[in-house]
Amino acid sequence: MNETAAPLISTRGLYRTFTQGDLTVQAVRPLDMDIMQGEFVALQGASGSGKSTLLHILGLLDRPTGGSYQLHGRDVATMTDDELSDYRNKLTGFVFQNFYLIPYSSALDNVLMPGLYSDIPLRTLRQRAADLLHQVGLGDRMDFKPSSLSGGQQQRVALARALLLDPALILADEPTGQLDSATSADILDLFCQINATGKTIVMVTHDEDTAARARRRLFFRDGAIEREHVMS
Repeated sequence: MNETAAPLISTRGLYRTFTQGDLTVQAVRPLDMDIMQGEFVALQGASGSGKSTLLHILGLLDRPTGGSYQLHGRDVATMTDDELSDYRNKLTGFVFQNFYLIPYSSALDNVLMPGLYSDIPLRTLRQRAADLLHQVGLGDRMDFKPSSLSGGQQQRVALARALLLDPALILADEPTGQLDSATSADILDLFCQINATGKTIVMVTHDEDTAARARRRLFFRDGAIEREHVMS
């Protein structure tokens, strides 16, 4: 990794508060954090520690209350809604615990979904979607609907979908939360393979074994990073 390169993700004093009646909840406390291109980072902590809120901010699904966030050199606060949508679609891919596949669409059509908002020719997208399904081991399941796929297979479809537009950043929120241990290990192997190609991965998890697959771990408590561990 080139330590002199600019971070892919950079936050300074970033925080997020929510108002619940007369109560103000500080979900993310002022945070300074850099994540470089090609890192595999796990955000680890108990439920309510702020890690998922931070992931949504990093993925441009939510705006911080204050502080600064730069993604790929751009100050997110200066972006219009259209620019945010464009950045989110081109630079980020999402993998969620609940898969969020369209039940009446085939695996191939589910993978194609992010491309429908791009200017890439459909024929090119279909070929890339098919290639990605082969890459995640589902080349023989392209025409299957989600109800005909196991949980692990559905997560593989979701991972292929996240990769369709070749984003620089993959964001995963408890991606193995609904999977058994053997299937979880297979999915995490895929994440490691994807990271080895140079993709940046930021993964939220409360599971110790899942987090251990990341090269860098940030432990959250009450909206703040309590400690950090980097694999040697």
